[in-house]
Formats: sequence, structure tokens, C-alpha cells
Amino acid sequence: MGKVTLIAAAGENNELGKDKDLVWHLPDDFKRFKSLTTGHAIIMGRKTFETFPNLLPNRKHIIITRKEDYTPQGAVVVHSLEDALKVAKDDPQPFVIGGGEIYKLSMEKADAIELTRVHGSFDADTFFPEIDEKEWELVSQEEHPADERHKYAFTYLTYERAKR
Repeated sequence: MGKVTLIAAAGENNELGKDKDLVWHLPDDFKRFKSLTTGHAIIMGRKTFETFPNLLPNRKHIIITRKEDYTPQGAVVVHSLEDALKVAKDDPQPFVIGGGEIYKLSMEKADAIELTRVHGSFDADTFFPEIDEKEWELVSQEEHPADERHKYAFTYLTYERAKR
């Protein structure tokens, strides 16, 4: 099994989104997401998948759903996180990309977290789980101020699981 990595952008209070959409637009974060996940398996819940206008290029889409008859074109459908990880077993770094429930399920299995902390408080209905500082070590951070393309300042945070 490869290095399972959660990747997300979350507000100061762990907000992920509202009404199946992000509550901010950060072009540099989209570029980073693309750069990190291209060539890898991306594991997500059905609701997250359904927010995409199309399949994301050069990635293996693995969708976790309870719906037995769900058969989207171009994606692998599974019914548990364990099955998703089995499908991604040959990937050196599969990424879990959401949503909130899938992040919660994946937290115990993850080896790393790539988190974009968006500096602001947002009205949200979906949240990223709390990062327990006893279980996770912050290994890098990169600050980005707000600018003409980014309404909010944000920080890239990379966490590795602390030694078990």
C-alpha cells in the first residue's frame, strides 16, 4: 500500500464547503491540487464526484458510495474505504479528496495530510476533521497572502503521521 494522503482546503474552523460547493476560489490552490494528484488515484465520496463537471484528467477516480446501482462512466465504484484502498494498492500515493464523511473515515488510515488552510471563517455545512497534534507532525508550511487573484490569504500545511 502506498502513502495514503488526505488533500483538502479548509477554513480556520475546518470548513470545507456548503451546498456541495467550495466557499472560496483560490486559483493557486487548484494548481497545487492538480500538481500533487495528477498521475494518482483519487478517492472520494459520490457527492464530491458529482460536483465535478468532468473526470479530472490523468487520475484514477475511485468513488465510495452506498448506492449499489451507481455506475458513472470512467470511474471505479466501491462501497467501503477498505475496497477503495485495495483498488489503489499499486499507487505509491493515493489521495483522499473528500468530502467530509470520507475524510473522517480516512483519518485513521492516512499517512500524510496536504491541507490548504484558508484564513477566514465561512458559512459551511461540511467540515474537515480535527487534526490531533499528538498524532500528526507539521513538516512544512508555506504562506500565501491575499492578492488580486486570491480574496483570502492561505497557508499550505503538510502533516506526516507521528511515529506510531
